[in-house]
Amino acid sequence: MLRVMLVDDEALARQGLRAGLEDVPGIEVCGEAANMTQALQAIPALAPDALFLDIRMPRGDGFELLKQLPTHHPVVFVTAHSEYAVQAFEIEAVDYLLKPVRARRLADAVARLRRALGKEGDDPAYGQTDRICLRTPERTIVTSAADILLLEAEGDFTRVTVDGEQPLLICQTIGIFERTLPGPPLVRLDRSLMINLERVETIEVSPTRGARVTLRGLGHPVELGRAALRRLREAMPQVADDLAE
Repeated sequence: MLRVMLVDDEALARQGLRAGLEDVPGIEVCGEAANMTQALQAIPALAPDALFLDIRMPRGDGFELLKQLPTHHPVVFVTAHSEYAVQAFEIEAVDYLLKPVRARRLADAVARLRRALGKEGDDPAYGQTDRICLRTPERTIVTSAADILLLEAEGDFTRVTVDGEQPLLICQTIGIFERTLPGPPLVRLDRSLMINLERVETIEVSPTRGARVTLRGLGHPVELGRAALRRLREAMPQVADDLAE
């Protein structure tokens, strides 16, 4: 889990950033501060892995805050001002986000933080029994890995099908889901598809096209190409002999 702290004098900006980070698995916002004085008091106690830091604030700016901290903290600057970018990267900022922050740029910044902290190969953010929050602008579903049936890539978005729910189109790549959801049971079979192996009911193999898989709780079969079928055989060795092409 990557623990971060938000430092920004605008409460609405902190609220929006916190909401955006809630959509990125494996992130915990461990604290907030509205100015340099509050941040200097809170950071040593909270010991965040990294900071999301505004630049222009009362009682000292973001650069001054970093100078006064007793230890180094990786930082992502979040500001409405583009003119400080060169100065930010001179002090080796991990990223520089301009307000309003887009979801895709925020996810990229988190990925950079993981690389900078050597957390890129962390275990999945969720275990098989954890509650998983799937959020869109319209609605939120709290579920578990056992009830996620299918994930389908649609560009930078992923369509997630949960048992008993209408599919959710989430602004997150399928690659992020692959890294953060527990596998098994959720296994990626090709560039655009992940399925829940524990939900597989039948597999109809075609000698020319691949296979059709039915999943318990899903009202339509899933079409697999030949490469996806090979990965399915690897993921389900107990039935591999029955899935010969």
